[in-house]
Amino acid sequence: MADTEIKRIRRVVTDVDAQGRSCVAWDSPAPKFKDYPTGATRGHTDFWVWDETPPPLRGDDAGKMPYDFPGPVEGGHLRAVQSRSRSKDPSYSEATDPIKVVPHAPTMVATGRRWDRGGRNSYIGDHHKTETVDYAILIEGERVLGLDDGEILWKPGDVVIDVAAWHQWGSPRQDGIVVFDMISAKFVDGPQGLVQGSHKPMVGDKNMKLPEGVKPTRRIVVADKEPGKSCLISDGPSPDMRYDPARPGFAATRLWVTDTHPAQILGETLHLPHNLLPPKSGTVCRVYTLPPDSKWQGKAGEAEARAYFAAMGAPQASKYSKSAPSPYMQNTGTLDFCVVVHGEPTLLLDTAEVKLKPTDVVILRGGNHAWANRSGEPAVVAVNSHDARDGEPKRK
Repeated sequence: MADTEIKRIRRVVTDVDAQGRSCVAWDSPAPKFKDYPTGATRGHTDFWVWDETPPPLRGDDAGKMPYDFPGPVEGGHLRAVQSRSRSKDPSYSEATDPIKVVPHAPTMVATGRRWDRGGRNSYIGDHHKTETVDYAILIEGERVLGLDDGEILWKPGDVVIDVAAWHQWGSPRQDGIVVFDMISAKFVDGPQGLVQGSHKPMVGDKNMKLPEGVKPTRRIVVADKEPGKSCLISDGPSPDMRYDPARPGFAATRLWVTDTHPAQILGETLHLPHNLLPPKSGTVCRVYTLPPDSKWQGKAGEAEARAYFAAMGAPQASKYSKSAPSPYMQNTGTLDFCVVVHGEPTLLLDTAEVKLKPTDVVILRGGNHAWANRSGEPAVVAVNSHDARDGEPKRK
């Protein structure tokens, strides 16, 4: 890939065959991407679009579906945005930046459900607000999140939960790639989109003792508490971490839950009980740390796997069998958007094994699967699980 091109991101999409066995449907660079005319290495890649909730698990490649940003009102979309850093050309001036837009009063974009107030240039996006709840995962480089009450620098592996906040993204020092799972939401106060509910933000102890190889996942929650003013709700390690005693070094970190469609504008959701399985028409955002298989293989079997799924509140998800490639084979019947953050995990299916690397994206459409790690270091995978239904799309 030349330095003047956006990165082609590998996308693996699963399916089930005629015998009900999980398999790979597509494995290639995501076919739908767009270079922005505002400069080299700037653009976005579409991975998946859904225009009904719950989304269907079967059907053609939904990554090719058209949509108007911020996505279908009855669904959402998954895409990566690649940004360009500030020009290192000594002659560059923000005052003469060819795409500069000065800040202005909020205006609704013609496609609806998005408001804009300018402020962009070649390395900073427009200050905007969308009627969505976004799970944003930085997978490469660096980005700065601009809010009305300050700026937040974030690094690969950090996750921003953007609850319809006014915000803008910038890359003053490094290029960056962010994967956005954008979920349709509903404002109850017109275009204000203020935080509702009274649940206090939860933040984990930064000094908490974690299993060997497990690092905390930084969760940054942003929203609007006052009209037109975005703010930081919470910033720190997620307090919701689950372990598996049979797999030393395994961790499942829960970051956010949506339990309605459209999603609600809330300041916290970790008080909700849903963990492995999302609520009806809802979602769960999680990050898994997968220890090397060598640390637990031969020590965990059927009893340990079933105990794990029971502890995660989903005993029915276990698909243990002696012939399965892992005792942790599962099937949740969900549409899962999986992003490899670190390491080299392997996706195990009934009919295939898929070795993955950082920035690879997997679209799991139900079916039996498990995660393996045959490397010598921990792997980290972010997984957003969406409640789904088996079958074809209702609208063709």
